[in-house]
Amino acid sequence: MADEAASVEVEPAVAEAIFGDRIAVARAFTANLARLGEELGLIGPLELPRLWTRHVLNSAIMAPLLRPGRVGDIGSGAGLPGLVLAIARPDVDFVLIEPMERRVAWLQSQVDELGLDNVEVLRARAEEAKLTPLLDQVTARAVSALRTLIPLTAPLVKTGGELVLMKGANAEREIEAAAKVIRKYHLLDVEVLVLGEGVLSEVTRVVRATVD
Repeated sequence: MADEAASVEVEPAVAEAIFGDRIAVARAFTANLARLGEELGLIGPLELPRLWTRHVLNSAIMAPLLRPGRVGDIGSGAGLPGLVLAIARPDVDFVLIEPMERRVAWLQSQVDELGLDNVEVLRARAEEAKLTPLLDQVTARAVSALRTLIPLTAPLVKTGGELVLMKGANAEREIEAAAKVIRKYHLLDVEVLVLGEGVLSEVTRVVRATVD
């Protein structure tokens, strides 16, 4: 256990600036994920030395893109980005949609332990989720390619709502490959946002689009 603890990334100085007065809750969540994440199959052992940088802060840097309302996180898994965003934005209501029972149990345990009264955990596949009312925004991280992800997410969002989907360095190419699906689901103003430049050691890319 001592060796494992030693391998966990030290909290970067920028974390407090990103989370503000929510930093204590972010620290508690990150500590829980470091302690239990590998055992529960939420993260791999190689992720501990970059837990803050690659996972927690990579998710939290998205928080300013969210607007007060109801935001869904598809395939929440370990709570990235859903739980992290819920910590950073207590003024936003979140629905974490996750099909796997053990991951749902983890998410609910963190909601309860951290006192996140702005989070609902829903065990369901995205395509089976019945949400009333529809969401204002929906996000997802490392779920699938855009051409597969858009049909899962766009139907959950109300007209005028947004997709804010975390993507990798190939985001622009994914948009090109998803051109037919983008038209089918009436997405407007599709763009790639690069977040965290000059702030984080690894930038976050987000594909943002409005649902017409």
